[in-house]
Amino acid sequence: MPVTIDGESLTIKKVVDVARGGEKVELSPGAEQRIIACRAMVERKIRQGEVMYGINTGIGEFSETRLSDSEVLSFQKYLIYNHSAGIGKPAPLEHVRAAMLGRANVHAKGRSAVRPEITQMLLAMLNNGVTPVVCEKGSVGACGDLAPMSMIALVVMGEGEAFFQGERLPGAEALKRAGLEPLTLHARDGLALINGSNLLTAIAALNIFDMNRWLKTAEIATAMSLEALYANLKPYDPRVHRERGFKGAARSAMAIRKCLEGSDLATGKTPQKVQDAYSMRSTPQVIGAAHDALAYAASQVEIELNGVGDNPLFLHEEDTVLTGANFQGTPVSLPMEMAGTAITMVSVLSERRLNRLLNPALSVGLPPFLAEKPGLFSGHMLSQYTAGMLIAEQRMLSAPAAVASIPAAADQEDFVSMGMNTSLKNCAILENARGVLGIELIAAAQALDFRSHAYGKGVNAAHAAVRNHVAHLGEDRPLYPDHNRMSEVVADGEILEAVEAVVGSLE
Repeated sequence: MPVTIDGESLTIKKVVDVARGGEKVELSPGAEQRIIACRAMVERKIRQGEVMYGINTGIGEFSETRLSDSEVLSFQKYLIYNHSAGIGKPAPLEHVRAAMLGRANVHAKGRSAVRPEITQMLLAMLNNGVTPVVCEKGSVGACGDLAPMSMIALVVMGEGEAFFQGERLPGAEALKRAGLEPLTLHARDGLALINGSNLLTAIAALNIFDMNRWLKTAEIATAMSLEALYANLKPYDPRVHRERGFKGAARSAMAIRKCLEGSDLATGKTPQKVQDAYSMRSTPQVIGAAHDALAYAASQVEIELNGVGDNPLFLHEEDTVLTGANFQGTPVSLPMEMAGTAITMVSVLSERRLNRLLNPALSVGLPPFLAEKPGLFSGHMLSQYTAGMLIAEQRMLSAPAAVASIPAAADQEDFVSMGMNTSLKNCAILENARGVLGIELIAAAQALDFRSHAYGKGVNAAHAAVRNHVAHLGEDRPLYPDHNRMSEVVADGEILEAVEAVVGSLE
């Protein structure tokens, strides 16, 4: 069923469905009427000679420069040319598709003074698989993601480059093959295509979706390691978390209990300490804090997905044009800084449990490094090295970009969010996190192979899912194929799906 673009109901899940799943999109009738009404107002004001930023003036430091009537149309083209100034490899197709969807949803609010043909072109490109080539780097996250969004606008004009059916083509050729005609930009159209933090928000939306799945997989890995380490289950009692009151911790404890349901750990059949190490018993508090951070970030992202980032704003009901700074990316980038830090924090926790599985002084009778013949074989000794390297990089990436403003445009734009840096480094944090968690899952499965008690239903399902891809380590072998494969499995959500099929949702 198509996703309806109405300016009000775009969710992170819908962004994923369109950007990754290829779901079709359509503009709601009400949104189209708002776009038409807003456009009619600005065209009247243009005819009346009213001065409006970015329409009959220059932009940035040139905002006080008045354009002649003959310059108004050509300015929009030159605006796109000038701002197509990014650098680097092409952004992933899903990032660009999500940004196009977000921009169309901004138009649907009826505050951008764009022609409806422009919005419909964005939707037609999405529906027909025309995805502009967009340099990954170049946005400072204020005045909008100007450089990357301009490369989308180039294709709308029949210029630039685009991917179509797996080929990288000139923009005009990609449109032609999709049966689409390029558009000529009229007054305001160019700025209405680029004037918002749409790409950094698009990436944030996709990252939030992946981060939530990763945290649930981290709870599964926790349950496997707890099982292998004969953990005391009292720290996961719901009463513990009810007394403190944090929703995320209660949710995390519930998820871990679900995975361990049916385990001998709950019956006292296995040896247990009075209290386990922090990396075991404080997991609900730590992952729970990450859940709470993500919930806040998700709420900010969805507000932005359905908000208006333009400057100026065109309030057609009041016949008013307002200038402001709704393009500023900080309301999204700041909570996403916290989200990225949260993923790094939980990765550190995963590595500490890995250490307990591998260290014979801490592993409650497991063989050193989970090796079948310690000494001759080294087992998973080097897996911990790899996890440590990944975490060191995550820590570097967790340094905030939100405080790294570098002024631009002759100090007219003297504070910027650097939110694109936040979004891109969160992608790298997530990639490393999948590797760290995959290594813990491999080690936990290996450790469980040495135990003989009854495991929880969710743990059994997770163990089987790991074994579908990575065999027990008997004789030493190169481990990089296992590490890379399990990182992919974590990214795909296969283990999460296998466990939720048995125990129900871990939300």
